Amino acid sequence: MALTIGTTAPRAEDRTAVAYAARIERVSKSFAGPAGQQLVLDDISLDVAPGEFVTLLGASGCGKSTLLNLVAGLDRPSSGTIATDGRPALMFQEHALFPWLTAGRNVELALRLRGVPKADRRGEAERLLELVRLGGAYGKRVHELSGGMRQRVAMARALAQDSRLLLMDEPFAALDAITRDVLHDELTRIWHETGLSVLFVTHNVREAVRLAQRVVLLSSRPGRIAREWTVGLPQPRRIEDAAVAELSLEITEQLRGEIRRHGQH
Repeated sequence: MALTIGTTAPRAEDRTAVAYAARIERVSKSFAGPAGQQLVLDDISLDVAPGEFVTLLGASGCGKSTLLNLVAGLDRPSSGTIATDGRPALMFQEHALFPWLTAGRNVELALRLRGVPKADRRGEAERLLELVRLGGAYGKRVHELSGGMRQRVAMARALAQDSRLLLMDEPFAALDAITRDVLHDELTRIWHETGLSVLFVTHNVREAVRLAQRVVLLSSRPGRIAREWTVGLPQPRRIEDAAVAELSLEITEQLRGEIRRHGQH
């Protein structure tokens, strides 16, 4: 199978004509191991539409983060093609902020790498911090911020890359339940306000249903698309909503089946 990977970056006036934010076509990925090549992802095909929120769900080790890294361009598939609408922004579970910089300077670093003139950076950094509800935090050091605040700064820094596609690798997994719920609300609001496309990796079924328009379940290794669900529930949703719980239960049963099948191999 031919291997290609690249991005398309249409002019701003042509963005409405773009058919996808990310297009993954027949992608497989293998890594060298003690017993030879190990197939981690097998024949994955998935489109993320402009403005769509998609969650990737699956058991630990099923290849979710590997797939996200491939879409981000941090690694190359063994076969298949990946194309994105411009360069994606990536947000990890760890905030990865530079502790010797203030919150604002961390955001400005992404602006500088994007080529924003120095004179414009502070104003834009302050605007982005306002967007994530951290107005007034420009001069705060990382050690002065709570875990949730640090993830908000990381989100502002990701938004500073001015990408149309935001890739999120379990960004709230290390937070307590209340903080995570608040950031679910904030992410939903920012998604609505910006029109971003989001590809969000999680192993938390309720989180997936709480946030997404579409949930994609990967089987255990090798990772394949086992099933997809369209989530037609109106936003904003609560993680404790009965409809969220009902769909989460259905997806959990499917996930358990995938884990059992993997355990039999």
